[in-house]
Amino acid sequence: MLLLCKIISSGMNNTLEQAIAPSAKEIANKTVFPILFAISFSHFLNDMMQAAISSAYPILKANYTFSFTQIGMITFVFQLTASILQPFIGNYTDKNPKPYSFIIAMVFSLVGIILLAYSFGFESILVAVALIGIGSSIFHPEASKVAYYASGGKRGLAQSIFQLGGNGGSATGPLLVALIVAPFGQHNLAWFVVAALIAIVVLLKTGNWYKAHLQLRAKSKATFVEAKPALSKNKVIVSVIILLVLIFSKYFYLASMVSYFTFYLIDKFHVSVQQSQFYLFIFLGSAAAGTLLGGSLGDKFGRKIIIWISILGTAPFTLLLPYANLFWTGVLAAVIGVIIASAFSAILVYAQELLPGKIGMVSGLFFGFAFGMGGLGSALLGALADHTSVRYVFSVCSFLPLLGIITAFLPDLKNKKQ
Repeated sequence: MLLLCKIISSGMNNTLEQAIAPSAKEIANKTVFPILFAISFSHFLNDMMQAAISSAYPILKANYTFSFTQIGMITFVFQLTASILQPFIGNYTDKNPKPYSFIIAMVFSLVGIILLAYSFGFESILVAVALIGIGSSIFHPEASKVAYYASGGKRGLAQSIFQLGGNGGSATGPLLVALIVAPFGQHNLAWFVVAALIAIVVLLKTGNWYKAHLQLRAKSKATFVEAKPALSKNKVIVSVIILLVLIFSKYFYLASMVSYFTFYLIDKFHVSVQQSQFYLFIFLGSAAAGTLLGGSLGDKFGRKIIIWISILGTAPFTLLLPYANLFWTGVLAAVIGVIIASAFSAILVYAQELLPGKIGMVSGLFFGFAFGMGGLGSALLGALADHTSVRYVFSVCSFLPLLGIITAFLPDLKNKKQ
């Protein structure tokens, strides 16, 4: 009897061991859509809270009589705290993964939203946006890494799904501010706390999958080996610099749209604050759609061509925008949003494939640099608007996508769909 039990037990162990190996291969080659949708939804909620900051600018400006320079400084503080920590957090979690760090991120954002809703002056607003920025700097590197691990090789598609959540949240934030904050007052920003609480629940489940996945990777290292590109160290460095310049051009232009498009519409076309928010929603909603296209097309046709089209291809439309009437301004904003948003997923995955094994650090670097450029752009453009006009800002920024021409110097990684 004892011998029979040992045989059965041995057979069960062998069966279990046989099941583990195929499981590792399946995870390496199969896209885990439930996890991608969960992390995308969390990104939606995270960026929706962030979007509440810039969407509330007209309200804050009216309540506290802020200058454009002060508005720019608010964005700068948020973007700085959301950017400077990200590469360090990404590098740390590459070596010491923290599957539940997203929850800490949401707690920071939750406290920041409450303080923003009940702020009592410029300094308290700066503290509030700094807390939300810190939450963002913790969230993005690990969340992007989860998207990478759940991609099953379809990395562009996975990052696009992840980014779609973020862009969708950025688009929804202004809409909610227009509906529940602008008519009823600044304190109603506190409703965004509900988003943080929902995100904590979703990320707890995601963290459980992430923890199990990391354990499987540790047991089956050979299954998850990633090929390195046949490029010299100097070529990799130059390529990263080119990608960062492209991020600069994209996010400086986005800073003009996200922070000052509402003011531009109010100044030029004399629309109401609520109407301006709906036009901002059109731009950000179009950007959400463009995000999904960029990653999947990058998997199919190669990242380089998508990067080229999404940056340089935006230029004709940005150059026309300052001269359009209200109707065509809405149309052009939608077109610009679709095209320019397709860049980031392709750029990020291209960089991750340049530096395999450093997914968190690369994600943190590029998310952080993007936030930093957005913050710096907002501050500089705010000062420029104070000294000239918000219309002049849009005329200057219309030339930024022309920097996309330097995409020609990127090596072709031949990273088409596997």
